[in-house]
Amino acid sequence: MITVSNITLQYGKRILFDEVNLKFTPGNCYGIIGANGAGKSTFMKILSGEIEANKGTIDITPGQRMSILKQNHFEFDEYTVMNAVIMGNKKLHNIIQEKEKIYAKEDFSEADGIRASELEAEFGEMNGWNAESDAAQLLESLGIEVGIHQRIMKDLTGKEKVRVLLAQALFGNPDILLMDEPTNDLDAETIAWLENFLSEFQNTVIVISHDRHFLDAVCTHICDIDFGKIATYSGNYSFWYEMSQLKLKQRSDANKKMEDKRSELQDFIARFSANASKSRQATSRKKLLDKLVVDDIPASTRKYPAIIFKQEREAGDQILHIENLSKSNDDGLLLNNLHINVRKGDKIAFISKNQLAITTLFQILNEEEKADKGTYQFGTTITKAYMPNENAAYFNSDYNLIDWLRQYSTDKDETFIRGFLGKMLFTGEETLKNGRVLSGGEKVRCMLSKTMLLSANLLMLDEPTNHLDLEAIIALNEGMKDFKGTLLFTSHDHQLTQTIANRIIEITPKGLIDKVCTYDEYLDNEDVKKMREQQYLEKSKA
Repeated sequence: MITVSNITLQYGKRILFDEVNLKFTPGNCYGIIGANGAGKSTFMKILSGEIEANKGTIDITPGQRMSILKQNHFEFDEYTVMNAVIMGNKKLHNIIQEKEKIYAKEDFSEADGIRASELEAEFGEMNGWNAESDAAQLLESLGIEVGIHQRIMKDLTGKEKVRVLLAQALFGNPDILLMDEPTNDLDAETIAWLENFLSEFQNTVIVISHDRHFLDAVCTHICDIDFGKIATYSGNYSFWYEMSQLKLKQRSDANKKMEDKRSELQDFIARFSANASKSRQATSRKKLLDKLVVDDIPASTRKYPAIIFKQEREAGDQILHIENLSKSNDDGLLLNNLHINVRKGDKIAFISKNQLAITTLFQILNEEEKADKGTYQFGTTITKAYMPNENAAYFNSDYNLIDWLRQYSTDKDETFIRGFLGKMLFTGEETLKNGRVLSGGEKVRCMLSKTMLLSANLLMLDEPTNHLDLEAIIALNEGMKDFKGTLLFTSHDHQLTQTIANRIIEITPKGLIDKVCTYDEYLDNEDVKKMREQQYLEKSKA
């Protein structure tokens, strides 16, 4: 158990946390939520001891082991994958190291024998004989094949390192598990495995994630950071969200009724306070007015951008036809003879175990890459807007945000541009920021602004939720849902994909699987499962 007592953290005049008191108990998973900048990762670092609060204490039940999902992907570069995972249990790893040093001695003394015996006893109590097999099982469950287990960490790709570090955090059944964005760079199958693992985990889990489906699947409680406080609610994210929206509406409705009553009383006082025959009534109403207290709703740190995609003209029946399209890179085949006919009304989610394949397809369709062979043809009525996964090239100029966005607007008036930026949460002096200094989330909001201004009837969005907070993701989800045109998109956000897509296309090493259905229906379809296994199995054999 972790007990948080009177934690206060202040940077200059800014108070991040003020007298926070919480308890995290075994058998529960706590999702930490809050707007960007609210202090989610900072609070996690306070719990782990990486950051010290100005005031207050963090108490952990004596003897309990805390495990933390590491964010430094280079920390274990000189170790093998297997050793990096076992290092997740620091005590066990230290015992193994000390044992190896003792047994490696040429002059093995009696004292060494006694110490080795003690270490062997501890090693057995900690189930050390199964450490490597347990670590291997974790690695394989996370998509790290056996042939990689003895490789040096620095030789792995970034995505492989993420999975090894996740295995490290999960290894050895820790009493307390802290994870900041654990689903980053994981595919749907691996995320599903992690959801099942955490759902059955009997100890304490504290997690930060922007993946609403993941939070719903694993969380028993939600810890909401707002106004410098952290409030805990029972239930998953969707339950908290619906409850918070209902509470806000109820409070707003009650305030409106009270304001209406106040206006009525004020009007009566104004009209009759000078009239002798009515003055007694006016006085009694003034006393009643004084008792009315409007319960002002404080401005939450949460802000929802206005993401609305409108098409300037409706598309005709011919949208996009792709014929026999193929593309390779130095690592092999990315696109293998793709045949796709996009129909009017399609909202297609593209998925693949190789995300680069989807990005390459979108780049080809937007003339940023050339196919090795094959053709594609857009309908004559189609206007398209493309939002790439990597957007750094769009922010190489010294434009401020007003001038940056003006490039893509037919209305060049500064008042219009400022108003549009305001809808995307850029206000006041923020609109004069240089594009080079924007955060990842700010750049994505700019790219969404550009996409909206183009008023296209076909949108191609490559991982549009990257770097966005939950509020912006919810706004984007609603904007995509309400869009009347054609959508081609890919996203690791399960809930967004499930609520938007009416057709799923998976790019595999052998071609593609194309189904008209929702995302959940696709993942649950037994025929699809067999097709996927066959296509990826044939690739691994090759």
